[in-house]
Amino acid sequence: MSVYDFTAKSLAGEDVPLKQFEGTVLLIVNTASQCGFTPQYQGLEALHRELSPRGFAVLGFPCNQFGGQEPGDAKQIAEFCETRYEISFPLFGKIDVNGGNAHPLYNYLKREKSGLLGSSIKWNFTKFLVDRAGQVVARHAPTATPQGLKKDIEALL
Repeated sequence: MSVYDFTAKSLAGEDVPLKQFEGTVLLIVNTASQCGFTPQYQGLEALHRELSPRGFAVLGFPCNQFGGQEPGDAKQIAEFCETRYEISFPLFGKIDVNGGNAHPLYNYLKREKSGLLGSSIKWNFTKFLVDRAGQVVARHAPTATPQGLKKDIEALL
């Protein structure tokens, strides 16, 4: 099993098989537009732009489970990310990352790499690093900056 076995809805509501990212190093992040960590969008976009030619992509999964910090609909999320941060990496439809309605991809990610306080996602901008084979190799806390992950990403490229 790997992340490539899952499908997620794009912000436009279309099914996106993650198999289309096969062979790419991924950084999968649960995002929110009204969080103290929201400025990390800038660093995530910088990593994506710099390293995507070498086979890297950031995948953003908006989530409203932490303090109601992603209240908008898909159109509002897309508009915010485009106008505020010029996001070019793939953004998916809003999902749950914990609980009975958690997206199957996130259930898989949490099973593969538990956090310091257990498997549940504790806040927005938790980051999972995935190798070219679709295997989860690391989990990083929301406080981990995108730039701080660059060396780990480059080691997989």
